[in-house]
Amino acid sequence: MLAIRLLAEPDRLDTLVLPICPGQGDDAPARPVPTGTVLPDGVAEEAIALPPVARLTGRPGEVHAQLRPGRDPGRLLLLGVGEGDEAAWRTAGAALARATKDETRVTLAMPADAAPAAVRGLVEGLLLASYRFRMTDAGPTPALAGVDVVVADPDAHTAAIEVARTTARMTRFARDLTNTPSSVKNPEWFAGQVAAAAVDVPDLHLRVREPAELAAEGFGGILAVGGGSASTPRLVELDWRPAGARTHVVLVGKGITFDTGGISIKPRASMKLMRKDMAGAAAVVATTLGAAALRLPVRVTALAPLAENMPSGSAFRPGDVIRHYGGTTSENTNSDAEGRLVLADALAYAVAELEPDLLVDLATLTGANAVALGKRTGALYSENDGLATDVLAAIGAAGEAAWRMPLPDDYVEYLGSELADLHSSPDRGAGSVTAALFLREFTGGLRDRWLHVDMSAPSWAEGDDAELTRGATGWGVRSLLRWLGSLG
Repeated sequence: MLAIRLLAEPDRLDTLVLPICPGQGDDAPARPVPTGTVLPDGVAEEAIALPPVARLTGRPGEVHAQLRPGRDPGRLLLLGVGEGDEAAWRTAGAALARATKDETRVTLAMPADAAPAAVRGLVEGLLLASYRFRMTDAGPTPALAGVDVVVADPDAHTAAIEVARTTARMTRFARDLTNTPSSVKNPEWFAGQVAAAAVDVPDLHLRVREPAELAAEGFGGILAVGGGSASTPRLVELDWRPAGARTHVVLVGKGITFDTGGISIKPRASMKLMRKDMAGAAAVVATTLGAAALRLPVRVTALAPLAENMPSGSAFRPGDVIRHYGGTTSENTNSDAEGRLVLADALAYAVAELEPDLLVDLATLTGANAVALGKRTGALYSENDGLATDVLAAIGAAGEAAWRMPLPDDYVEYLGSELADLHSSPDRGAGSVTAALFLREFTGGLRDRWLHVDMSAPSWAEGDDAELTRGATGWGVRSLLRWLGSLG
């Protein structure tokens, strides 16, 4: 991961980055932001003279490079930071990471009055936009090894940079898990990755249930979905238990390590990215590891029900009735609506055995999410206005996006079944909504303290975009860590 140093004075100036902001007035050119750093002769004058000539606006992420042969520094970069809030600095950091990928090290002079939030945004943008996942060593690799961030008082920003580093590291971990091809990634492998990441972390406890335990305890949804694959299912339970915690949050994440649709098999175009169908599980385990790394004073338990949904002679069939944890039965007429079946088991278990104060699930659950809200926005469901408001605020502050959706009681009748307690995949439209309503049936007495996010669309990026890189986004880790940090 990119090395970032906080310095009071620069110790090298091969490439110097100076922030610029919009000018005062509609047509005014960008102007330099005062940094408080002693600049070499001529640099300040160039920073003033260049924006009008280069027609710079100072918008977040704008980058202009100026070569200075034979002078120190040899390269000057002007970096647009907009109004200088955290979001603008996150965008600026991402742009800087891409603009300097062929450099070895660059020095950025921060504004003299930079707030810790600005440093946090910058560091998250740098670390997330410089992420790269490949299964081969062939091809070019970014040369940028480090960024020196010059601030007036490094000690005042130490906490912010550590939070940013941890948040980015856990988001990158979730991206790694999600990007890994399913030829490597199966439930056993995923559980092993969590075990390796959790080893020797104080107050962090891991339990992995294998098929025999799942059968003995009645996790019928997980077993049904995973029954068609040679790769057997698992349930990962990762528990961060800090001393003195007064709030217990359970995070549940859908963990389908590959989804063919089962007997209700998907067309090729819909199947080719189904290695990402465990992005919810990746997010909740990465968040819990992050809570432990940051020593957040909140108990956090991640539940990751893991299965591979394959067609075979042992696969569950459309029309089968499944008995979930706790005894509730569901009729399923579409084996490609499998995510809600594994989540139902985990939710019911959380309510019956873990007694959390708050229950949150993340899932790449439906294509209807993207139809309704596009590629960047998750669909959020909750009956608790305060919980929904707080989580949405954290999502926005983290630079992610979600929109609150309704849970209309009129649609509950769609879940009726002649064979079972519930019909898990009614063919009556409102796909994301009815999936959420089905999950709600398993929240018991925590119904008013439960929140669900359908994050299928924003879990994957088709190309580089600000701090996102092509592939898995790690959606939810930044938002959940910020929200959990507000509960302490």
